[in-house]
Amino acid sequence: MANDTSVHDDPPRSADGPGLKQAMGPKLLLFFVVGDIIGTTIYALTGKIAAKVGGALWLPFVVAFAVAFLTAFSYLELVGKYPKAGGAPLYVHRAFGVNFLTFMVAFAVMCSGITSASSGARAVSGDYLEAIFPGTPSTAVAIGFLVLIALINFRGVAESAKLNVVLTAVVLIGLAFVIAVGAYAVFGGSTSPELSPDPGRLLQFNTDAAPLLAVTSATALAFFAMVGFEDTVNMAEETKDPTRTFPRAVLWGMVITASIYLLIALISSTLVPPDVLARSSAPLLLVVQAAAPWFPPVLFSVMALFALSNTALINMMMASRLLYGMAEERIIPEQFGRVHRRTRTPWVSIVFTSAIAIVLVSSLDIAELGGTTSLLLLVVFACVNVAVLVLRREEVEHEHFRAPTWIPVLGAVTCLYFASPLTGRPLVEYAIAGVLLLVGLVFWGGNQLVVGRHDFDAGKLGK
Repeated sequence: MANDTSVHDDPPRSADGPGLKQAMGPKLLLFFVVGDIIGTTIYALTGKIAAKVGGALWLPFVVAFAVAFLTAFSYLELVGKYPKAGGAPLYVHRAFGVNFLTFMVAFAVMCSGITSASSGARAVSGDYLEAIFPGTPSTAVAIGFLVLIALINFRGVAESAKLNVVLTAVVLIGLAFVIAVGAYAVFGGSTSPELSPDPGRLLQFNTDAAPLLAVTSATALAFFAMVGFEDTVNMAEETKDPTRTFPRAVLWGMVITASIYLLIALISSTLVPPDVLARSSAPLLLVVQAAAPWFPPVLFSVMALFALSNTALINMMMASRLLYGMAEERIIPEQFGRVHRRTRTPWVSIVFTSAIAIVLVSSLDIAELGGTTSLLLLVVFACVNVAVLVLRREEVEHEHFRAPTWIPVLGAVTCLYFASPLTGRPLVEYAIAGVLLLVGLVFWGGNQLVVGRHDFDAGKLGK
């Protein structure tokens, strides 16, 4: 998923220390963008999106891509204007200077990381794992998976761009295989007799709702597929010539990812009926079995679990470090900033975020978790789109990318629309997000009573 803060195992450098090494060029950054976006949605939530929209599975992905593309332009203007690692909390704080708003944005980003990782845990414990180890208890496996991630996080797993290239390559190999065998099956290859190609399904909508409501409801969930591009702003200080490199890398990365999603959506809907996809938590496994029944299901399931695990780990690391950053800045109780002496990792924050994730996977399904992630980030993105307009009043000496004014305006409007109940978004997602943010509100209020009001450096959150 997507996250808005950097993940580092090293202690923060002093103000007069050396800056970060600018080691990332255009190609490495492009791989980072693609790897950050591709994750849980395409492997696990495709069927849930099909359940909402029907055979026209491709359309919500197109709409979600368009909405994400608008917000990406706002991020590109901000990272070009302020080429420092930061993200949404930093931009919102710079634009409005309201500590409470900055905190709530940061806490929403943290919660989105937890819900995203929880949806990944649900996916790991579903049909992909069933193909490898039949009869495994899903909830117990999801909890065990989160505990394992917490232990890895506690030991201190440092993220690096080169490792991201390797992981992304493995994920892309699996998706390329789905596209290759799927396209062969669609255009005349052999498939299993039970699941024959039917291109007519691409124009069929769910009959339980009006076509517009079916598309908007599915898009509200499909937007989860396109998040992750915003995380790349945290690589600004480590990128060569970021004001020039970022726009091309981010936009091309989004186009590549959206193209992959669109191809897989087209193939999935053509080969497998939407009601069959909707019943599975391993939709791509169904596509592979339909297109290439000779291919071992276990092998593809292992590749899928690898992708889901990597996404969950990155999100849980982000969430714990962001909570740690807020404690360091004394905007939540300082106990969350405690670091283990041996591993030098924020163990209290790791335990707390993991506990929330365990509660979520024990009580919610993958669609509710994915939808809540989408809801939280849509609200955050709306704030960023408004912030870019407010920050137009600040001039900088260097040249940088500037989006046409109508783009952040339309970006804010569309993000708020797809975050609203008008799209048919389930009310339970608002309840989940409200409870999570209420926890943050309690932290904020309690800390204000103990520590008192004070200014903090939003740029240090999560670093």
